[in-house]
This record gives sequence, C-alpha cells and structure tokens, in this order.
Amino acid sequence: MVRKRVASIEISIFAHATEDPEKVKRAFHNILPPNKTEEVILHKSVLKGEYGNPIIYYRARITKPEITEALLRRIGDNLPLHDKKALNSEFGRRLDRGKLYIRLDKQAAYMERYRLCNTDPIHLKIRFKTSKINEIKQICRELGMLP
Repeated sequence: MVRKRVASIEISIFAHATEDPEKVKRAFHNILPPNKTEEVILHKSVLKGEYGNPIIYYRARITKPEITEALLRRIGDNLPLHDKKALNSEFGRRLDRGKLYIRLDKQAAYMERYRLCNTDPIHLKIRFKTSKINEIKQICRELGMLP
C-alpha cells in the first residue's frame, strides 16, 4: 500500500482550433503511468476563443495514491536534470499553500519526452497532504523530481 502523501493531481490541457484534439489527448496520456491511463477519466469542455474559434479544454483529477505517486515518479524519472534544477530553484514561486504548480511542454509530451515550459503547456496542480515546504521538497526529492 502506497502511503498517501499526495492528496490529488489536477491535470489540464487546451486543444486550440489549429491542433488535432486526438494528438493533444495523446500528449496528455503520454505523461500518465502506462498501466494507469484507463483509470484516469478525462473531462472535456468546449470553449470559445477571443475570435469565436473553438477551444477544447481537457481536465482530469487524480486522487488514487498509487496513480499520483506513479505519475510524479514518472515525471521524476524523465525530467532532464536542468529542468529538475530549475524546478528546485523556482520551488518557492511554484508552491502555494500545499499546492505545487508545474507546466510541462505539450509538444514534448506528445513525443513522450518531458520538459518544463510556459507556453501552451500541460498544467499540473499537485496538492500535497502537508503545506510545509521542506516536507513537500522531501517528497519531490524522493520521487526524483528534484536533484
């Protein structure tokens, strides 16, 4: 039994009118642990852009400890060292009341690679059972997300 250190992970991603929604969903599924993709329910909302263009908003909320920890370990195993160092140095800015905010490159995720980015990303909001920064950093270190 996995000890519950992560309360939930919310993942969200946009598919713009110029993008193939199936490819965007593939990028989303590529960051999940391969044996758990069927257990993660992807919710879809259709929005309108500034010029009336359709935008699809996908989101999922994961609360099962075996999936949340496996997802974070997968990110930790695949995130390049320079991104782990960047995450470590920006940790205080990415953390708010026990929630860690990470943005992964959607294009890289489609190619089954992981890297941090700020432009049109896959958003992850990771809510921990604790709000103490040192405890959260330790959990992230144990999962391989920090150097």
